[in-house]
Amino acid sequence: MANIQVIQPSEADGYLKEVYDQILESRGKIAEIFKIQSLNPRSIIRHMDLYMTLMYGKSPLKREEKEMLGIIVSLSNNCQYCIAHHKEALKQYWKDPQKLRKLLTDYTKAGLSEREQMMCELAEVMTRIPESKKVQNIIKDLKNKGVTDRGILDIVLVISYFNFSNRLVMSLDANLEKDPGGYIY
Repeated sequence: MANIQVIQPSEADGYLKEVYDQILESRGKIAEIFKIQSLNPRSIIRHMDLYMTLMYGKSPLKREEKEMLGIIVSLSNNCQYCIAHHKEALKQYWKDPQKLRKLLTDYTKAGLSEREQMMCELAEVMTRIPESKKVQNIIKDLKNKGVTDRGILDIVLVISYFNFSNRLVMSLDANLEKDPGGYIY
């Protein structure tokens, strides 16, 4: 149970009800990560804008690469809520349960491309030891593999976003829904 007051959709009125209705229309249901922000509805809108921009906006990264990064960050932080949600999303793209299982246990054995492995390593290092010189070395290696500056920016933005989300969920103890899937992707 969340350790702050959470206003449920059935109890919402005014601007919060409008926000919830918008999310229901665009995503099919409301994730607990947004409900946990119900005392500040504008933060939900800004959070959703950031999420939609990073995860669905035009980018040199594929959508599944973004989900993969989110899972690696969430594994590094042990955020079970985000692991569950983004595992469901990645299933929509990979359609390979064995590859997904391997990603969840050891990404180096998941059959990823060299570029994807470097992206995962960057997600892990940025999450665990962001001040490490290794971060700059991995970025340099990604650039040598042809990742553009815009691609690097998007990788770092997605990693940073998931660190933010993990901390929000874990600090405020957001409940994992019974069915973390079923969203409109």
